[in-house]
Amino acid sequence: MASTNPSAGPRHTPLPGAGLDAARMPGHWLLARLGKRVLRPGGVELTRWMLDTAGIGPRDRVVELAAGLGATARLTLARGPAAYTAVDRDPAAVATLGALAAPGPTEVRAVRSDAADTGLPGGTATVVYGEAMLTMQPEPAKRRVVREARRLLDGTAGRYAVHELCLLPDGLDPAHAELIAADLKDALHVGARPLTPTGWRELLAAEGFTVTARRTAPMALLEPRRLVADEGLLPALRIAGRALRDPAVLRRVRQMRRVFRRHGAHLGAICLIAVPTPPEP
Repeated sequence: MASTNPSAGPRHTPLPGAGLDAARMPGHWLLARLGKRVLRPGGVELTRWMLDTAGIGPRDRVVELAAGLGATARLTLARGPAAYTAVDRDPAAVATLGALAAPGPTEVRAVRSDAADTGLPGGTATVVYGEAMLTMQPEPAKRRVVREARRLLDGTAGRYAVHELCLLPDGLDPAHAELIAADLKDALHVGARPLTPTGWRELLAAEGFTVTARRTAPMALLEPRRLVADEGLLPALRIAGRALRDPAVLRRVRQMRRVFRRHGAHLGAICLIAVPTPPEP
């Protein structure tokens, strides 16, 4: 008889959501239990663009907000920044992130804290980024996280990057946006409030940032081609096999995919790079 607990995954490191059954588990935790490591709406391709455009290099002190399973952390560490700090609320994630080994002299640490109130010293980061986390916050919480990123950055020389879900196009009817949000919540079991590209830009501008670069991508998280591109062929096959062996998990995955496809014309991924807005003379 197939297990209804997807925790029997490919690794023994504790993952978020241990003890929850498949019917109630947040969607991103469910996918992580299946072995999916790239949980970003635009996939690893958009994440790489984000890191390239932010220009992370050996002199940078990087803070990642809601760092999760460490997929992006590994890409960042490969760039050899002077320091990398992961922030996450989940103790299992913090334990995993703190154990990451940098290929060079990068100082690596992980702190268990909230992205809106990290407890880190202000003005000590040159790059701050977060992925697939602002979308899950209501408007006031979104603003608190962006405000915290601004506080962490060093003067006007820092860069802030976000990689999130977005609604398309800019003029999308608000009633349609509410329908999409309701369907996402029903499928993901977590609130999701994506913004239009202009909405994301205005959010950053309201908290003292100027957007310098933007890219969008299809929301294809559960499509076979994206799954293989993000995870590799063999891991993708293993993920699919685990889902097929567990009816409860398979129902949830199919529900998520149906919602993503249903709203495919109006749901995408976006990455924005921003810098602190200089004070007016």
